[in-house]
Amino acid sequence: MTTQPFSTRLMLVTPPVADAEAMAFRLMQAMAGGDVAAVLLRLTPGDDRSRIERVKRLAGPVQANNVALVVEDNALVAARGGADGVHLTGGPAAIAEARSSLKSERIIGIGGLRARHDAMDAGEAGVDYVMFGEPRPDGSLPPLAAVVERAGWWAEIFETPCVAYAPDAESIPALVETGAEFVALGAWAFEDGQDIRALVEQANAATAACAARKAAR
Repeated sequence: MTTQPFSTRLMLVTPPVADAEAMAFRLMQAMAGGDVAAVLLRLTPGDDRSRIERVKRLAGPVQANNVALVVEDNALVAARGGADGVHLTGGPAAIAEARSSLKSERIIGIGGLRARHDAMDAGEAGVDYVMFGEPRPDGSLPPLAAVVERAGWWAEIFETPCVAYAPDAESIPALVETGAEFVALGAWAFEDGQDIRALVEQANAATAACAARKAAR
């Protein structure tokens, strides 16, 4: 999923989605802004059937743009909805369970990694990516400096791709500089009044500029 020279790609992390139609429109706007590698779909609570229907509604238009769709925390809903994979916040047991359910053809990513040891355990368990810096369960965010340090450490040492979560647009260049394969734009990117197409354009410009600087060194 990389280009030559290496360029970080974008992941979009949705707010909890109740209205799939409205989110489909926002995602189309975002993808019109340029390269997006993946969408991490978060769903509001509900029965499995309604959640599967929401995934189905979004999987088609997302995948039609050659963008991967991963669903937060529920392998069953992800698989039956036709998503490309699942994003977990559990430990090795959750990874093993998801791998057994999804087999090898779907993506398994993981976040909620609070220590280096947790990330290494996940990598050894065979995840397809690790995410650093996303909001904690209480909604707070880790300091940007800590996310930059963690993403840089991982990207330098490990082959498993890394996703660095951007808390705002201003943090994107610093996260790209870490060498992380992906930078995630979270729920803030979908807020009312936010021009998500322009945001994706600007984020891709930042990644391209970073790649050019590194190539010139």
